[in-house]
Amino acid sequence: MSRDAALLAALPPLAPSFAALAPRYDLVLCDVWGVLHNGVAGAPAAADALVRARAGGATVILVSNAPREPEGVARILDGFGIPREAYDAIVTSGMVTSALLAKRPGVKMWHLGPERDLGIYAGLDLTLTGLEEAELIVCTGLFDDTVETPADYADTLKTARARALPFICANPDIVVERGGELIWCAGAIAEAYVELGGEAVFCGKPHRPIYETAFATAGTLRGAPVDPSRVLAIGDALRTDLAGALGMGIDCLFVAAGIHAGELGLEHGADVDPAALARLLEDGPGRPAAVTTRLAW
Repeated sequence: MSRDAALLAALPPLAPSFAALAPRYDLVLCDVWGVLHNGVAGAPAAADALVRARAGGATVILVSNAPREPEGVARILDGFGIPREAYDAIVTSGMVTSALLAKRPGVKMWHLGPERDLGIYAGLDLTLTGLEEAELIVCTGLFDDTVETPADYADTLKTARARALPFICANPDIVVERGGELIWCAGAIAEAYVELGGEAVFCGKPHRPIYETAFATAGTLRGAPVDPSRVLAIGDALRTDLAGALGMGIDCLFVAAGIHAGELGLEHGADVDPAALARLLEDGPGRPAAVTTRLAW
């Protein structure tokens, strides 16, 4: 068997319909950006699939690397026409970040990111300072992700590294899709800091704390812990969604027409090309339980 034939033979099943998968799971941990919206438009078919999964008895928790409080994400989804009936709760990397900062009362911190993310500090005992006075850095993104790149922060990161400042990354995504364009995120800056030898803590996917928070939330909602074999993660990013699911020992439904759409040739409504998918997964963290082009019932 040729190498290409072997890769195709090892492909996970293609699942154009979520209806056949949903009954296997009691808990669905669904990504937001890339599945329910692309930064410009909502995905009503994906929302409908989650509504139907909930009607079938599943608990749906949105798990997002957004550096915001859950209600802020809910309001964004409202604006994209995603009904609140599509989910039971939202868990964000902003929540995890806030919980981490709550363990450092009185800390002086520098916020690296846009002002729209300042809400995650509400109610916390901390002081926002400049970089020179800071005891740690919290990065939620670039100050202006429409024009800046991580390279613009090279000197800033060198200054922070010279002071050995701890660096909390409130959004481990490297990039996200915004209306077909890829936009740099906080994860890219955090990775650059680590490359300089700095200490960074990552508060979202693929790291365990955000999943542990989601599992705890689900246990409270359902009144009992959920069997991991009955949990499905849905997401569009190999590095975060798939890697995080595999690290937690749960299944993942990979949504191809998200952040990897360009690599798979899906920008203009096409379906998954098995050969392109095989090449993409070959360099990924492992095998998802199933693949769909776009989440739909």
